[in-house]
Amino acid sequence: MTLSPAAPANTHPYESLTPDVVLDALATLGLHGDGRLTGLNSYENRVYQVFLEDRSAVVVKFYRPERWSEAEILEEHGFSLELAAAEVPAVAPLVFDGATLHRHGGFAFSVSPYRGGRAPELDDFEVLEWVGRFLARIHTVGSARPFEARPPLDLQTFGIASRDWLLANDKVPLDVQRDWEKACNEALDMIAATALAVNAPASDFKPRKLRLHGDVHPGNILWTPTDRPGGGPHFVDLDDARTGFAVQDLWMLLSGERAQRTSQLSGLLDGYEQFREFDRRELALIEPLRTLRLIHYSAWLARRWEDPIFPINFPWFGSSDYWKGQILVLQEQCEQMVEEPLYA
Repeated sequence: MTLSPAAPANTHPYESLTPDVVLDALATLGLHGDGRLTGLNSYENRVYQVFLEDRSAVVVKFYRPERWSEAEILEEHGFSLELAAAEVPAVAPLVFDGATLHRHGGFAFSVSPYRGGRAPELDDFEVLEWVGRFLARIHTVGSARPFEARPPLDLQTFGIASRDWLLANDKVPLDVQRDWEKACNEALDMIAATALAVNAPASDFKPRKLRLHGDVHPGNILWTPTDRPGGGPHFVDLDDARTGFAVQDLWMLLSGERAQRTSQLSGLLDGYEQFREFDRRELALIEPLRTLRLIHYSAWLARRWEDPIFPINFPWFGSSDYWKGQILVLQEQCEQMVEEPLYA
C-alpha cells in the first residue's frame, strides 16, 4: 500500500481532504454520513467526528502520508484490538471485511467508534489509582509480544536523530545555533549514561522493554461518569505506540511542584501495582524522557512546517527567541537530570 496521495507539488496533501472526500471515504465502507462532521484536535493526522444517518457517530482518522508504513499502522491496530479483547478500555478501530486500514482519495484511513468523555481529574487519588490499574493492564498486554515494525522510543530515535535533522536542515537560526547545539549535546550526553541509550552502560539495571501506548497525557484519556456502565477512563489515540519502558506511560500524567508530582505518582503506582510489578528504578528515567520529548518536539514542529495548519497554530515556533528559550529549557533539564528522581 502506498500511503502518499497524489497532489500538486505546491500544495500539501491534506489540502485535498475536503468534507466530501471524508464522507465518500466512509461511504465506501457502507457508512453514510448525514452531512455533519467536526474536526477533532489532531495535528499529526486529520481526525473527524462524523454523524451517520442512523444518528450514531464514528471517528475517522486520515493518516499523515509517509509518516508510518502500512506495517507500522497495522501493528498499532493489532495492539489496539488486543487491548479491546482483554477488556482494556482502549478505543480500537472497527473491522470492515476483515480489514482495519482502508484507502480512498489517495489517503489511508481507519474508522473507530465515537467515545465521549472529559479529561480526568488528576488531583483525585481515586482517579489516579483507577488510571494506574488500566495502565498496568495495557502493559500486561504490551509485554506479551514485541513490535516488529514500529520503532523504539530511545536516545537514538527521539534525541540524536532529531538533533541531527534540525542541524542538517538549518532549522536553528545561526545566531543561536552554536549555543543550542552545545546545550542539546550536553543533555544527550547525560541521557547516554542511562538505560535509554541504544548501547546502555552495563549495569544491574536493565528494565524490560514492552509495547507502550507511548503518549499517555490527559488529553488522551477520556473520563466518563463512574455511576454508568463502563464508566472510568478510556484510552484513545495509540498513534505514537512504540517499544519502550513502562515509565513512559506514567510520567506525562504528573504536573506541578515536586510534592504534587510525588503525590500523583503515588496514586498511579498504587493502582498499577495491584495488577503488575513496577521497577522503581525506572523513575530515574523520567527527566531523561522529558528531555528527549522536548528535543523531539522541536524537530516534529520543524518537519511539519509545510503543513498550513502548523504556522497557524504554532506562530511562535522557529524564531531566535524560541530557540533561546529552548536553550534555557535544556540547561534546566540538565540540572533536573542530576537531582534525585521522584520516589513514591
